[in-house]
Amino acid sequence: MMLLENEEGLIENYNKIPEVIPPSLPERVYIWDETLRDGEQTPGVFLTMEEKVEIAKLLDEVGVSVIVPGYPAVSKTEKDTVKKIANENLSNALVAAPARPIKEDIDLCLECDVDEIPIFMPTSRFMIKYSLNKSLQEALEMIHDAISYAENHGVKVDFVAEDATRAKLEDLAYIFRMVAEAGVSKIIIADTVGIMRPLSMRYLISNLRATLREYQVEFGVHCHNDLGLATANTLAAVEEGIIYPHTCVNGYGERAGNAAFEEVVVTLEALYGVKTGVKMDRIYELSKFVELCFDIPLPLHKSLVGGNAFAHESGIHVRALLRHKLTYQPIPPETIGRKTEFLLGKFTGSSIIRYMLKSKGIEVTENQLKEIVERVKKLQESRGKVVAKEAFSKIKQLMKEVRRNVSERELIEIANEVLREERSIREQNAE
Repeated sequence: MMLLENEEGLIENYNKIPEVIPPSLPERVYIWDETLRDGEQTPGVFLTMEEKVEIAKLLDEVGVSVIVPGYPAVSKTEKDTVKKIANENLSNALVAAPARPIKEDIDLCLECDVDEIPIFMPTSRFMIKYSLNKSLQEALEMIHDAISYAENHGVKVDFVAEDATRAKLEDLAYIFRMVAEAGVSKIIIADTVGIMRPLSMRYLISNLRATLREYQVEFGVHCHNDLGLATANTLAAVEEGIIYPHTCVNGYGERAGNAAFEEVVVTLEALYGVKTGVKMDRIYELSKFVELCFDIPLPLHKSLVGGNAFAHESGIHVRALLRHKLTYQPIPPETIGRKTEFLLGKFTGSSIIRYMLKSKGIEVTENQLKEIVERVKKLQESRGKVVAKEAFSKIKQLMKEVRRNVSERELIEIANEVLREERSIREQNAE
């Protein structure tokens, strides 16, 4: 759907100039959503099975292509949740569950009846040494054996190259050829600590795809937002032919989060003309439901789905918006299930006051209108900032409480409880 339509040649769309359209840009991508796995790793977040099932169903209805509902090796509850979602007979989405390159993890995924198993492993020598605690050769043997084991059980296997953006290009090329020959369906390039910039991402993807041109393997990208570049890097990867962009609704995820579902989808559709299969008018509905389940309030200035994304106070802006909704908005908010909102305050002009009064059946003269505008401005200014400061302090404190991690005090209590129980058992046995 074309969102930025020229109106009698009044809008220039530089995104459509042939010189800036990447030659490898795909016509269609398939959204791989990690909200229920990586998104739930947001510090303090815990989702119930019921919440995960409802979010998975909504993601499926909205048009997501791949859903990762969790990591079965985390706990029995997590495994049960993944299995339940895998057996929900979703209409559009395939269900994937990740595994380390070890037999035990893969077996848990197989027991969940998932469609795909993305096997993840560090690929930079730095992470292989300090996270995996293996040599490069040992790591290669692990991933080869794991892929073979999973494929022998008749399941589709993917490879997630953790920390690929800090790995040597020659190492990635070697590893990717090996996993491609082993029969993986997709290779996911992960910017695990969010250190790429868009041009660097394009360079890496372009080189790797050229190296593996002869293999029948599809590519995905998984970007973290540590430096605020997750969406930009994801789009850069798509420009080089990546067709499985990973996302999390509202940009949730560990540390600073992941590439935001709504940002990636809307930008691809609106600015690139790339089809995502997503029902755009349900994006805000999905965002609000996930926010409610996560108990992590979205910032007011969050793009597209934040409270201020389509809210306006400036009189100059409002006057123009009343004439055409694209004057001070990149897309019609209705596209994603939202509406333009006009707010009153210090920067309010006469246009919005007249519009609001008229909608309530109140007609005023020019002099009356001018006086009303002045009183509206004075009302906000007279309130000062004492109340706002108090509310701000309360909100900051409540935000700390929202992070429902287990405290150090609770850890000590659990440890003491376990020690007491074991001491009691030993004493009973001694008797």
